[in-house]
Amino acid sequence: MTMSRGFTSQMARNIFYGGTAFFVLLFAVLIFDTEQRIPARSKSGDITPAVVRGKHIWETRNCIGCHTLLGEGAYFAPELGNVYTRRGPDFIKAWMKAQPTQAPGRRQMPQFHLTDAQLDDMVEFLKWTNGVDTEKWPPNIEG
Repeated sequence: MTMSRGFTSQMARNIFYGGTAFFVLLFAVLIFDTEQRIPARSKSGDITPAVVRGKHIWETRNCIGCHTLLGEGAYFAPELGNVYTRRGPDFIKAWMKAQPTQAPGRRQMPQFHLTDAQLDDMVEFLKWTNGVDTEKWPPNIEG
């Protein structure tokens, strides 16, 4: 009867290669699954020319320098990923037209002098971001 030699270098090599192959395959499956879910979660089929123009306004006015959108950006002003649900299109347009409010002790948003068409485009962009499936992020309705 032979005694067991214990853990050999061949066994360690087999565990390493087998584990590596398993986790590479698992990683590939997760990537494939994620890639399949992105179009439905991002609502990329709902991107219209108005949404693109609204995103351009968002970027050229550096809105992300103060606001967060879907968790990205600055934390100086409110999260706007769900502002369409919270406030609605008419409020968003009226709020942007009324800036700055000159309310004492409050942070002030600059007046960008957007046209009605630009405001409509911005609202369309915010409506689209509102529809992105963020898996319930932010965790509260007020962002």
